[in-house]
Amino acid sequence: MDHQNDLTQSGIVIIGSGLAGFTVIRELRKLDKTIPVTLVTREPGYFYSKPMLSTALASNKSAEQLVSTNAEGMAAQLEIAIVSDADVTAIDTVAQTITTSKGNIPYGKLVLGLGADQIRLPLQGNAANEVITVNDLEEYAQFRKTIEGKKRIAILGAGLIGCEFANDLVLGSYEVDVIDLAPQALGRLLPEAAAQALQEKLSDVGVRWHLGTTVQSIDRNADSLTITLANGSTITSDVFLSAVGLKPRLELAKAAGIATGTGITVNRQLETSAKNVFAIGDCAEVDGLVLPYVMPIMQAARALAPSLLGQAAVLSYPAMPVMVKTPSLPTIVSPPAKGAVGDWKIIPVEGGLEARFVSSDGKLLGFALLGSATAQRGALTKELPPILQ
Repeated sequence: MDHQNDLTQSGIVIIGSGLAGFTVIRELRKLDKTIPVTLVTREPGYFYSKPMLSTALASNKSAEQLVSTNAEGMAAQLEIAIVSDADVTAIDTVAQTITTSKGNIPYGKLVLGLGADQIRLPLQGNAANEVITVNDLEEYAQFRKTIEGKKRIAILGAGLIGCEFANDLVLGSYEVDVIDLAPQALGRLLPEAAAQALQEKLSDVGVRWHLGTTVQSIDRNADSLTITLANGSTITSDVFLSAVGLKPRLELAKAAGIATGTGITVNRQLETSAKNVFAIGDCAEVDGLVLPYVMPIMQAARALAPSLLGQAAVLSYPAMPVMVKTPSLPTIVSPPAKGAVGDWKIIPVEGGLEARFVSSDGKLLGFALLGSATAQRGALTKELPPILQ
């Protein structure tokens, strides 16, 4: 069914075909089978699992194999219109229209599922333009082409994505160097002892760590790259991958006069400061929180769908542990809330490590579970306070 032609002011328009956009549509369709929905995306409109990008190499999956359903399939399955390969250049919140490279589209309600961009640090050297980031399927396909026949890969960033890629690449027989200014891996998520355990396990499979320093310059020398670090040492590599984190895409919202903070500011109904405009996923900031993970997106979509249909719904976040896909030492972490007061208690267990962040009165406020300790996930999650009540 093509709703494109009968798109009236009551229609819902969603910008962005990532997990956020498609999950909102799935939740909408559970509640309302007929309301016209149009998905606008600069991608082809297929569905794939973005979290798989950092683990696809070792499991020998090509970019094409990561696509679970093409655009035609998604449009038929969800009974929506998909406007693909379309850039959205402006939102007119008064006329309630968006301007795209394929014409203007009116909306009754608009959902911004714009995602986030990889942060790119300004680097010196004649090969600074050869830095690769992997943030979507097309970039991943390009990355796979670039590393074909190469041996050595340097990764800037020892956070979630950096560690996952490092593990995936060494399992795929690459030599991997990881560089980060922080003194440890997963600096925002793990206590020092847990980070140490993860670093050791990844070292065992071949990852080389360069922590507490950063990249001074990156230069091309014939077939290889010379990476000079701030501490004076150099790394020779074939490919340089940057994974220093994500920044929400705000430009479109800002240009439309929509309030932004770190992300696009939304309330607990996911409403922005503009009437009938909502935001969800990596681009959205709820109560000061930007949580670029799968679980918060699923929670938010369940609250947003009824809001879009005028039903009462308020977003709350239970404790939502984050899985770090490092098969050499599987890791699950539920970091304590910003400003939480307490101490990490480290409990070594056979084949792993359990770290609990406990308040002075003995309440569990966060945890990190590594290796065999990941079996405790369900039991410990039940003890945690919600992130948003």
